[in-house]
Amino acid sequence: MPNPSVEDIKAMVFQLPLGELIVLMAEIEEKVENFTMMQLADTGFDEWNDPEEDIYELET
Repeated sequence: MPNPSVEDIKAMVFQLPLGELIVLMAEIEEKVENFTMMQLADTGFDEWNDPEEDIYELET
């Protein structure tokens, strides 16, 4: 069975009762927020990957 298209999914979603639609929207919003925060956090760790900034690595 092929994956449903976006239009197929929208048609199914719009058939949901209002309460279920509200719950689904909240879950989607949370997932998008988490994804966005992870992308932002990922850029903050770039400086940690700089070997010249590795002040805790002891040379022996």
